[in-house]
Formats: sequence, C-alpha cells, structure tokens
Amino acid sequence: VQLQASGGGYVQPGGSLRLSCAASGGSYSAFNMAWFRQAPGSERELVATINWRGTDANYGDSVKGRFTISKDISSDAADLQMNSLKVEDTAVYYCAAARGPYGTNRYLAGYYEVWGQGTYVTVSS
Repeated sequence: VQLQASGGGYVQPGGSLRLSCAASGGSYSAFNMAWFRQAPGSERELVATINWRGTDANYGDSVKGRFTISKDISSDAADLQMNSLKVEDTAVYYCAAARGPYGTNRYLAGYYEVWGQGTYVTVSS
C-alpha cells in the first residue's frame, strides 16, 4: 500500500499550487491524513492534518489562512490547496496516513504509518 504525492512545481510568490496525495494498492478511506514539509537544513514540519471523514482539519501556524487540506473518502485522495505562496514555503512536501484516534498525536510525524515520496515546491521570483 503506497501514497503518491503530486502537483509540486515552480511558482512565483503570491501564486497557487494544488498538491494531491493518492493511494494505491489499498484503501485509505479510514485513515487520517496529513501533509508535512521539509526545507533544506530544516526539520520536517507539519503543514496540515485532516481526520478520515474529512470533517476536522488543523494547520501549522505558518500556513493558516493560506492553505486548505481536503479529503475525498470516495477516491482516497487528500489534497492541499496552497494560496498566497511565499518564498519560505519552498520545501519538499510529503503526504502521510495513519489509523487510530485523531488526537493530539496527529501533530507528530511519528503518528503516521505510511508516507509518500515527496513532491518539490519552489516559490521564487
């Protein structure tokens, strides 16, 4: 069972990108999902997380009001709409999935059982 992240690319500051995380080899309909990112020389950072129903979403402080995570149970996809992108959003973005209670652990990378391969996002003028 794998996750495949896509949609990364190059964009100018103020622009938008939409990342998608699709499951293959199994179903993630009952999994909580998240997006993390890691910039060069930095630790992996939580971007957003969403429960398996797609009804409860949470965001890192640096992206609140600009990014939106969504989850489609029927297609096992979890998308990240990124608007008003900034240079500091440049990073490799990873999607992740986890079963279990959607509790405080959802903010931690260690909570997630399955990870996608990462997609590059570069924001530059």
